[in-house]
Amino acid sequence: MQNSLTVDSRSLVARPFIAADVGGTHARVGWVRPRGSDSLDVELLRVERYACAKWPGLGEILADFRARFPVDGTDTATHAVLACAGFLQDDAIANVNLPWPVAIEATRARAGLSRVEFINDFEALAHAIPSLEDGALRTVVGADVPFGVENGPVLVMGPGTGLGCAAVLPGTARDPRARVLPSEGSHALLATVTPREAAILGQMARSYADVDADYVLSGPGLLRLYRAISELDGLPQVLAAPAEVSRAGMAGESAAAREALDVFCALLGSFCADAAIMLRASGGVVLAGGILPHIETFLATSDFARRFRRTGAMRSFLERVPVRLIDHGDLGIVGAGCWSLGQRR
Repeated sequence: MQNSLTVDSRSLVARPFIAADVGGTHARVGWVRPRGSDSLDVELLRVERYACAKWPGLGEILADFRARFPVDGTDTATHAVLACAGFLQDDAIANVNLPWPVAIEATRARAGLSRVEFINDFEALAHAIPSLEDGALRTVVGADVPFGVENGPVLVMGPGTGLGCAAVLPGTARDPRARVLPSEGSHALLATVTPREAAILGQMARSYADVDADYVLSGPGLLRLYRAISELDGLPQVLAAPAEVSRAGMAGESAAAREALDVFCALLGSFCADAAIMLRASGGVVLAGGILPHIETFLATSDFARRFRRTGAMRSFLERVPVRLIDHGDLGIVGAGCWSLGQRR
């Protein structure tokens, strides 16, 4: 959603503008500008990270960024594009993980901007995937399998404060540029494979009826797995944050934390396989988000790969689907900027 412009949008193309990647924990806010007059790619000029809980709202964060970090010594901002988890309902962003409500018009007014655009955060990330260099991708599954949208759709997925999901689709003969399909697929209900997984999710369902992928395969979800396992086994719950669970699990300091990580990676492998099958993602799967880079070594030796390849009728297809890992970093900002340029062409 965006409010009406008071200037010719073509004159905005060459100007720096604000792009923000807003998550439940942090908001990354940056200045971007087109790489050329006809380019749909952006150059990242500056990025600042804000702890969301320390600010009363997103409008105040954007206003602070404009005031404290003017580009080229002058605030030339006329608009901003917001990459944020969730989706737009009328003027409001529907998201349960943000610390405050976000209304587009109120955010625009508080930030002193003339125009604000919204894009889902993983939709924005997906817009950055086609321009990634090979070195940015690290192999999780299928080292010898070619990766890329030229081979078919690419699924983009990642656990952070929530579970993001989007897809990059190949271009057409008329328009060869890759296209992006936003998705709320992470809110599909989560299936289990083993009796132990069923028991764990059953324990979680005692306090939350619809145990979907987002509820389990996220930072808060890892903590929920640890708590459910502790409750089932009658163990004390001494860990209070997802980072504590991942650290204790990898260090072997807590049996419940170790099992939580094991179950997390296994369920993620199964869910990624299901999503790849539904999308026919022959171009590959990209894993991003805030958690996976911190448990990358654990993920590599976990049950993720076996559960992704699975058995049954679709095994031969999944054996030809590569899985790669990236550091999310500033890619959400870059992708949001690229999308915004495309909207004005």
